[in-house]
Amino acid sequence: MIKFAVLKDDSGGAWWLTPSIKEVFEWGIVLRGSDLSDFFLPVSILSAFRSRRVGMLAVLLKVVRTESLLGLWKGMSPSIVRCVPGVGIYFGTLYSLKQYFLRGHPPTALESVMLGVGSRSVAGVCMSPITVIKTRYESGKYGYESIYAALRSIYHSEGHRGLFSGLTATLLRDAPFSGIYLMFYNQTKNIVPHDQVDATLIPITNFSCGIFAGILASLVTQPADVIKTHMQLYPLKFQWIGQAVTLIFKDYGLRGFFQGGIPRALRRTLMAAMAWTVYEEMMAKMGLKS
Repeated sequence: MIKFAVLKDDSGGAWWLTPSIKEVFEWGIVLRGSDLSDFFLPVSILSAFRSRRVGMLAVLLKVVRTESLLGLWKGMSPSIVRCVPGVGIYFGTLYSLKQYFLRGHPPTALESVMLGVGSRSVAGVCMSPITVIKTRYESGKYGYESIYAALRSIYHSEGHRGLFSGLTATLLRDAPFSGIYLMFYNQTKNIVPHDQVDATLIPITNFSCGIFAGILASLVTQPADVIKTHMQLYPLKFQWIGQAVTLIFKDYGLRGFFQGGIPRALRRTLMAAMAWTVYEEMMAKMGLKS
């Protein structure tokens, strides 16, 4: 059953949301709980390990040889802990913003960018500590025994700032990605005449639009992803974005900002396309406008 929720603003006024944020949060659990993050975790591992002169296949063989096949799923627990609530927060915030600001009319290109940026920023700030732990787990440079042990170790050694290391770079990567992705996704969907498409082909159409949008968004935001990864893996060496940009360019040149671009594009594009396809289908089944 669809539940209604009332949220009050600072002035005491109220505005209605349907469905409730709790329910949209549960959609996120379904979207990420469908093993999407687990399925693409090996690609995430390859993206984190890849260096300037080593190809993706070489990294794959090295990980399997040194850590067995299970090494490709390293950091699965923090990945699940981050993705499940993260997607719930993202879709809940997105739906709330659309209901409050758009009042039912379809978003323009600029509005799509703003909606995506705003929703992802909220989710990114909330899940930053888990994102730091996930990045360090996948790097293999830290011997954390559990998520709690990692949180405690980071807090004791680096303070609360350590739990939010690379947050600015993360937002510079994730927020523009979500905004650009949502813009291309909506614009591509508008081009496709859905009323002339067979109902059974709509999920495939949505998935194809998601793939196209994901590729473009990944290309634009890849440099920010490289900076974010360096800042979270080596917080003492890369203490702020300007310093990280300078050192990466000095060590690797312009190509250094596109390290791991292929595995990241594969992972983010496919995950985003699958998540949005499931989201669209769930909204349609519930009789709601996505």
